[in-house]
Amino acid sequence: MKKILITNDDGIFAEGICALAKTFSAAGYEVLAVAPDRERSASGHSMTMDRPLQINKVDSAALGGDFAAYSCDGTPTDCVIMGVEVLNFVPDLLLSGINCGPNLGDDFTYSGTVCAALEGLIYGYPSIALSLLCGSRSEEKHFATAADAGLKIAEWLKKHPMEPDVMYNVNVPNLPAKEIAGVRVTKKGTRRYHDKITVVKTPFGGEAYWVGGSIHDELRRETDVWAVAHGYISITPAHLEVTAFDAYEAAKRTPMESEIFGAMTKKK
Repeated sequence: MKKILITNDDGIFAEGICALAKTFSAAGYEVLAVAPDRERSASGHSMTMDRPLQINKVDSAALGGDFAAYSCDGTPTDCVIMGVEVLNFVPDLLLSGINCGPNLGDDFTYSGTVCAALEGLIYGYPSIALSLLCGSRSEEKHFATAADAGLKIAEWLKKHPMEPDVMYNVNVPNLPAKEIAGVRVTKKGTRRYHDKITVVKTPFGGEAYWVGGSIHDELRRETDVWAVAHGYISITPAHLEVTAFDAYEAAKRTPMESEIFGAMTKKK
């Protein structure tokens, strides 16, 4: 495992992606960073299909490292596609991050960071989404802790490869490495947003709507939200299979298919 494709949703010049790329480059990996040219947080698994995309080479010295780097004027998913299809880079591992902020519980589906890793999974590459539980205004951002966690996970995977069609969603407490409580393999927890809409006044007397809200986590043991709340690095295995198999089997035991089709074809 030597070739690493790195992307994010915070932009090519974000501190997190620079820390991650430098860490892997210094460890002897061949690194290609392809990331959005601007902030694209909460972009989910969107790809750009209504206009052409452009990629531009970035001087990695501006990122503080020695690795190949490109910006793309699309989404994180677009960046993965550009790295593979346009730059012809075939990675041994795809890393998405380090995100400035958590991607826990139900944030999974909103996250551009996580969904870039899902795009790597679609291509068949082992993929990891890596997030640090900091905020843009945090006095200290311990990206070094998260970068080292990413490196140690990659090294572990050399001996213990991921299951096919599985990615890891990794969340790291914003702490120095010596203060981390440990590592926990977790399930996706529950994170909900209350009061999602804040009404704001426009300069012309109208109303606009700010989406956000206050976070409410269910701190159930063995979940990602519980783990990071207790100082642990959370590793959540996830995959693209979304079939509800219990409901599938239950429905197959009923005349659901024939009765619905019969109702559709019944003469009126």
